[in-house]
This record gives sequence, C-alpha cells and structure tokens, in this order.
Amino acid sequence: MTPFLEFIFVLIVILLAGSFASWVSIKLGQASVLGVLLMGIFLGPTFLDITHLPFIQNTHLTEFVSDLGELGVLLLMFIAGLELHLTELAKNTKVSALAGTFGVILPVFLGWLTGELYGIAFTESLFLGLILGATSVSISAQTLMELNVLKTRVGLGLLGAAVFDDILVILLLSILLAVAGGGGSLVGLLLIFGRIVLYLAASVALGIYVLPWVTRKVVHLHISQPAVTLALIVMLFYGLTAELVGGMAAITGTFIAGLMLGRTPEKERIEPGIRAISYGFFVPIFFISIGLGINLREISGNALLLMLVITVLGILGKIIGSGLGARLGGFTTLEAAQLGAGMVSRGEVGLIVATIGLENGYVNPEEVSAAIGMVLITTLVTPPLLRWLFKQKRTVAKQEKTVEE
Repeated sequence: MTPFLEFIFVLIVILLAGSFASWVSIKLGQASVLGVLLMGIFLGPTFLDITHLPFIQNTHLTEFVSDLGELGVLLLMFIAGLELHLTELAKNTKVSALAGTFGVILPVFLGWLTGELYGIAFTESLFLGLILGATSVSISAQTLMELNVLKTRVGLGLLGAAVFDDILVILLLSILLAVAGGGGSLVGLLLIFGRIVLYLAASVALGIYVLPWVTRKVVHLHISQPAVTLALIVMLFYGLTAELVGGMAAITGTFIAGLMLGRTPEKERIEPGIRAISYGFFVPIFFISIGLGINLREISGNALLLMLVITVLGILGKIIGSGLGARLGGFTTLEAAQLGAGMVSRGEVGLIVATIGLENGYVNPEEVSAAIGMVLITTLVTPPLLRWLFKQKRTVAKQEKTVEE
C-alpha cells in the first residue's frame, strides 16, 4: 500500500474501534470516553501497535494521527466554551480562583516532596511537582457533557478553575526555567505575566466588540457553510495566539473562543456543524491517540514504583487541593469532591510539561516514563470517578425527596 492508503487504513480501524469501545462502555454504565481511552491503549505500542504493523511502512503515521488528535482536543474545548455563557462562568470566579490555585499548590508541593525523598535534585523535584500540578479538563468536559451537568455550578467552577490552573502552572514553569537557566529577573517575570494578561484582555475584547459584527457579515455571504468555516478559523486563531502570545495551552485559547462565539446569535448555526465534524471524526481520534503515544511496557523497576507513588499523590493532591478551594468558595462537600475529581486528569498538559523538562535536562527519561504512566492513569480514572460522584448527588436528592414525602 502507498503511505496514503496506509493512513486511510489506520483511520478506518481507529474510528471503528473507537465507536465499538464507546458503545461497550455505555452499555456497561460508564462514560463513553473511558472505553475509547482503553481502546487507544490496546491499539497502541503497549499491545497491538497499529501504526507499526509489519505491512505499514509510513514512518510518519503516528505523527499524522497525533496531529489530527490535537485538532480533536481543540474542538472539544471549543464546544465546551460554546455551551456556556461568559456571565455564567463569571459567577463562579471565586470558586474557580480558589480551586485552581489550591489545585496547583498542593500537588506541586507533594511532587517536590516526593522528589526530595527519592533523592532527586531540587530542580528536578520541582519539575516533578509541576507535572502533578498541571490539569487538562478535556476528558472531564466530555464526561460532564455526557452527564448533562456541564452547565451546573460544579461544571462552571471546574472549567474556570482549569483556566486559573493553566495560568498558574505556566507562570511557575516560566519562573522555574528562567531561574534554573540563570536568567531569572523581576522584569522577565513581569513580562511573562504581562503576556498572559495581554492575551486574556485582547481575546475577550475581540470576542465582545469585533466577533459579533464579523459573524453578522460573514453568515450572509454566498459561500458554503460560512458560519462553521468562520468558527473554525476563529478557534484555530485563538488557539495559536494562546501559545504564541499568551504562552498558555492552545486548549485554553479555543475554550475562550467558544465562550466568545457562544455570545453571538449565530451560535445556533455554528454548533451543529462543529459537533458533527468533531464527534464524528476528530474527537475519537484524540482519545485513541493518547494510547497510541504511550508504551506501558517501557515502565519498569524504579520508574514503576515512582509512577505508582506520584499517581496516588497526583489524584489525592487534586481532589484535596481543588476540593478545599471549592469548599472555601462556598461549595458543599460533595460538590467540592466533584470539582476536585474533575481536575484529576493531566492529559496532554501534563505531557507537555514533562517533555519541556526532558528537553531542558531537568528530568531524566526514567522520571518522564513515570510521569507518562501517571498521566495515563489519572486520565483513565477521571471519567468513572466523576460518574460515581454525580451518581451520589442523584442518590442524595432521591433520599431527600423520599423523606419529604
């Protein structure tokens, strides 16, 4: 087969396997994303290694699938933003700030402490802590949408906390790199903070004052699907500038883009088209691609023990840290636990921090292997944990109703 036909073959297998795994997961009473994630591990180098089968010669196939998966996570967070309103998110600012901040501080401390106890160098220990401090709510957002609770105050608080988490981790990462590299200065740190503020202010201003006018003009053009095409352009632009201007994760940018376009009357034209291409093609590839990029057979010995330790601390650190912040912000104990559980998944953000540490020589390959295992486990446990916690809420509500009757 030609490289292109090999690419098509792999995509067919991914989409078929992902759909089957999603169906089985729902039949078993779990979130569909859990089944797709597990299928990704099966199709990946841990078991089948679909992109390196004997008859496949295309050496760039894994990269192609990974790139499509990256588009999938951008679309997923864009849809999450579309479903919300900026004023709804603003109402939970206090909870978001506290949960996001405590959800970084405690895991970073636990990661640093683990490194110190393992005899790891101070800078490496801090990097290990930053990996634990990162959060990727793409998995949680998908689960909350399936449970139809994204617009509850837990869902709104979770998404807001993820933005604060992203900002704080980026700041801490930038500070650590600057200080470790000998280039740390007050001016440099202020510039980093200024970039983030500039991006957030400019993106919101653009969304409030420019995008509504642009969308009104574009939707009347005599071209195919003008609203959907414009939405894709805006989403990609916000994601690109989030990385280049704000120094933040692209998923934060696309989430903001969704919030901004969700304010426009054209939202009803945009959402169906975006949902169709996202859930029909890109999002399943994203969930599968997580497993394709991880080889659990490479984790052994000291790395395996370290992985188990930081996984337990990573889960507890987010649930306790973010949960405490949410509780201080006025959430009930159950709501705080739900928000904390939603922050557990590290996803691609944790992998990005680990990769940066490896490239700069601040973590070794063994530590990165342990971090990759932690990222995978936290990503896998988040959907069933969220589903169970929200089931508890429904059980409590039924019990209260029975008592009243």
